[in-house]
Amino acid sequence: MPIYAYRCAACGYSDEHIQKMSDDALHVCPACHASSYEKQLTAAGFQLKGSGWYVTDFKGGSSSKSPSDG
Repeated sequence: MPIYAYRCAACGYSDEHIQKMSDDALHVCPACHASSYEKQLTAAGFQLKGSGWYVTDFKGGSSSKSPSDG
């Protein structure tokens, strides 16, 4: 399940909540009980770097032996 970051516009309280994607967004701040608790836009928790699995996992090309090379 995704983790969503929330922040209250009234008191500044912020927290993260684990919710299903189908769950409704939270609106009531757990600290001050105001109706200004809003979901924040955050960066992903991981980054994909590098040139890919196909470059590192299947090297060899013409140097690999086929079953008929015996």
